[in-house]
Amino acid sequence: MASNNKPPVAGIRVPPPQLRAFVADLFSRVDMPPDRCAEMADYLVRSDLRCVFSHGTSQAPGYARAMREGRINPAPEISVIEDSAAATVVDGDGSLGYFACHEAMKITIRKALTTGTAAATTTNHHHFGAAGTWSRCALESDCIGLAVSSNRFVPNPERSVLDAVTWGPFSIAVPAGEQPPFVFDGGGFDLPYSEERFGEAPSPFFKGFGVNVAVTILGGLLAGIYRQELMESRDGWQSNQGAFVAVFNVSHFMRVDDFKAEMDRYINDVGKTIPLPGSDEAVLPGGLEHRWQLENERDGIPVSDRHRERLEEAAEEFGVKAPFDGCQPFG
Repeated sequence: MASNNKPPVAGIRVPPPQLRAFVADLFSRVDMPPDRCAEMADYLVRSDLRCVFSHGTSQAPGYARAMREGRINPAPEISVIEDSAAATVVDGDGSLGYFACHEAMKITIRKALTTGTAAATTTNHHHFGAAGTWSRCALESDCIGLAVSSNRFVPNPERSVLDAVTWGPFSIAVPAGEQPPFVFDGGGFDLPYSEERFGEAPSPFFKGFGVNVAVTILGGLLAGIYRQELMESRDGWQSNQGAFVAVFNVSHFMRVDDFKAEMDRYINDVGKTIPLPGSDEAVLPGGLEHRWQLENERDGIPVSDRHRERLEEAAEEFGVKAPFDGCQPFG
């Protein structure tokens, strides 16, 4: 979780519907169809609700500018280009990756409910947002979800082998019973490298490098983003990213109720351990985001002064109304 992905100490509380309306209005100004505007607004506001602000509504102005400049397709035709019993390939038509990944997860969940496991790749699109948006999709179906993404690049022969990766995001979501689901959602492992640090403790660098390479392969190479026809973008879109998603149906491995009980037991046991420095409690990834989401749905999304300024600047730039009327300050 990025360092800014926690509730701000001061700012204003904004009702989620107001933020959704603002984001939808913003995207409507760059020729995105109404249903796609509402869909994007929901994705970004959901990230804000969980305090994943790095991938929430603060992303909207940059996306809108890229569409206005003709780098991202605002009105894509998402298509399935490969389909089999347990695998799918989805083409994003030069758009933001959200739409292709939504389609990929919807299809993959449906297949996994029958086959037990299923996977998909998405290609020919731009940024897909928070990886946790897609891994979480599996939870409602009592499945485990996985999502990774990578962007096109060429390793620099003058740089370290540790830099021969994209540091793409990785997320896995696991359902629980009474406890919040386990949801790990983070960018690549980017350890501060020096020869001295590496000499003292090489293992973390090798492990992080291995995970980063796996993400680069699954979300990039397997997703086909290096295919020549995509590298020479047929429509001029900046479609340099891909993704890999997978779904595992818990019921094909053990009874769902038994698994959820095991998850609850484990999460309870973790809660009894010694917290990390700077933390008041021992909690698994996803636990705090679950709590923040419930609080923010009730009280409004906490928007920092910088976050507010960024959205106000976008409102003026695109000629839409800022979403802050009647919002209450805090802190």
